[in-house]
Amino acid sequence: MYRKNTKGWLKHIDFIILDLVCLQIAFVLAYFIRNGSIHLYNDFLYRNMAIIIELIDLMVLLLFGTLKGVLKRGHYKEFVKTLNHVLIVGLLAVLYLFAIQKGILFSRLVLFLAIGIYLVLTYIVREVWKVHIKKGVNNGNRRKLLIVSSSDIANLVIDNIEKSNYSRYDIVGVALLDKNLIGKTINNTKVVADNDSVAMYACKEWVDEVLIVLPKEIAYPNELIEQLTMAGITVHMNLAKAINSPGKKQFVEKIGDYTVLTTSINYAPLNEIFLKRLFDILCGLLGCLFTLIITIFIGPIIYFASPGPIFFSQERVGKNGKKFKMYKFRSMYLDAEERKAELMKDNKLGDGKMFKIDFDPRVIGNKVMPDGSHKTGIGEFIRKTSLDEFPQFFNVLKGDMSIVGTRPPLISETNLYEYQHFARLAIKPGITGMWQVSGRSEITDFDEVVKLDKYYIENWNLGLDIKILLKTVLVVVCKKGAV
Repeated sequence: MYRKNTKGWLKHIDFIILDLVCLQIAFVLAYFIRNGSIHLYNDFLYRNMAIIIELIDLMVLLLFGTLKGVLKRGHYKEFVKTLNHVLIVGLLAVLYLFAIQKGILFSRLVLFLAIGIYLVLTYIVREVWKVHIKKGVNNGNRRKLLIVSSSDIANLVIDNIEKSNYSRYDIVGVALLDKNLIGKTINNTKVVADNDSVAMYACKEWVDEVLIVLPKEIAYPNELIEQLTMAGITVHMNLAKAINSPGKKQFVEKIGDYTVLTTSINYAPLNEIFLKRLFDILCGLLGCLFTLIITIFIGPIIYFASPGPIFFSQERVGKNGKKFKMYKFRSMYLDAEERKAELMKDNKLGDGKMFKIDFDPRVIGNKVMPDGSHKTGIGEFIRKTSLDEFPQFFNVLKGDMSIVGTRPPLISETNLYEYQHFARLAIKPGITGMWQVSGRSEITDFDEVVKLDKYYIENWNLGLDIKILLKTVLVVVCKKGAV
């Protein structure tokens, strides 16, 4: 699912918050220099002014467009803009004191010191934050972009994106539709695919989005677009080549100097993504606390039943092909992976894209008795009660997973995927999801699983997440549909 770029003032919410914090710090420091104390909030006039000056600062930021083009400004222009902003804030603060007729009771030294400190502090913070953004210090949040172009203009396209994207993207490679130059480099970017292999490359590697910029001589790649969108990959098509794609979410935006038509399985504005992540963090912290408590009781039982690690980690495929280690309480014997091959004949989902059997002898304590009956143990208990899933709250805190999403598949399973199956990787995987609350024990058709996952992605909103969470509680309590 595409994280749609925020427009208007929300686009610079980080700079706004930093400015407001800098102003409050400057106000406290000025009061301390003047009075030798930081307890200005005990004084009604100064406490009131601390609030009002923040509102003034916010109003100036929004109405005067102080942050417009902030990432493109050089050091000198940034200082001039910051100076103008600070002077307007200071002037409005003076006018406020004059209007309420309290200026005589308010220290002018505190006000002037606050404005001076604010100027220096916010300028430094803005410049440092811009360096942080432009160098992409937090690379984990940068989107992986595959460029699809032709050999004669690929160099220009790469150069354009690198100069203007400001850490929005990491270019993972370039695919050329007119020549097979795989393995060579263009503008320090590796050629990773050609016309025949680009779609599957985008599906199997960690690619978040694809940008297609082609010259007039090359025909519109209808089949490629269809394959990518079927797989749930966000596609940006230069408008010079774009056509309407029925049934998909489309909108026009800018990437570098290119005006593109973006096509995605779904999209969400930054504020909704922020709320989902905030919800994940809060639930993740609570879940980790429960995990530590559960470990005290479950850990020793697992160890004595099957000596070895209490926790189990396994490489899974996350959003858009990103690989990560998923954690669980170990519910199987140590040789479970080696024994899986011999049990594939009993797989209820026989195509190999998922694995599920009625009675799994690899689970700790599970035994087939001489009379053919089945004996279960601690492993089956923690799986039936979903206790084995609790360590995944650490994955949620790390950002690899979400509370609600699609279940992350194994690499071996995705190797068998067709284009339409990759759509379930278009969103961050979750501890629970649509499949889990729809009777997963009864669903044996992998295409039905994909259908449920696609429905969730195409219709995602916070309300749907809450609905799935409530249903998950009922499923766990009633022990219906559990693995």
